[in-house]
Amino acid sequence: MSEGEVFHEKQRLELCAIHALNNVLQERVFTKETADDICKRLAPQCVVNPHRSVLGTGNYDVNVIMAALQSRELAAVWWDKRRTVQSLCISKVQGFILNVPSRVSLGIVSLPLRRRHWLAVRQVNGQYYNLDSKLKSPVCIGGEAELRSFLNEQLSQDVAEMLLVVRREVEEDGSWLISDSPNK
Repeated sequence: MSEGEVFHEKQRLELCAIHALNNVLQERVFTKETADDICKRLAPQCVVNPHRSVLGTGNYDVNVIMAALQSRELAAVWWDKRRTVQSLCISKVQGFILNVPSRVSLGIVSLPLRRRHWLAVRQVNGQYYNLDSKLKSPVCIGGEAELRSFLNEQLSQDVAEMLLVVRREVEEDGSWLISDSPNK
């Protein structure tokens, strides 16, 4: 990847969690094999692993994402949607992983089903990008104001959730959140 390029993995099977992780990290770190290993560590005694699809096609849950980030000295902070995104200290956040509803399609036929889909958002070269693996290429969101609007729009969907990807010390000291109190 040359300087100025945005790393973007495209959707394959049900591997959106892996693509979101790699896209938020801006490099290919995780594979289906590493995610499957994490699943085995999370549920070593289970014949049917609860952290992935029984079909072996992916569909990894949030526990896999959190463990993967921890292996990179990062943390995932679950965003409380009752808060406004204005209270986010964006400079302390390395990226965002969102879980949003997504249409199911077979080829060009869209089915009347909804599934869950992981996607990444991150700043690259001063601009924020939607790095959804279902997109043909990254989509530039813009600066911080546009990012906040984008996140508000995504979180306005009832079932959408957001993880903040931060360094461990940022998670521990809570500096990802702008304090309301003048003492902090």
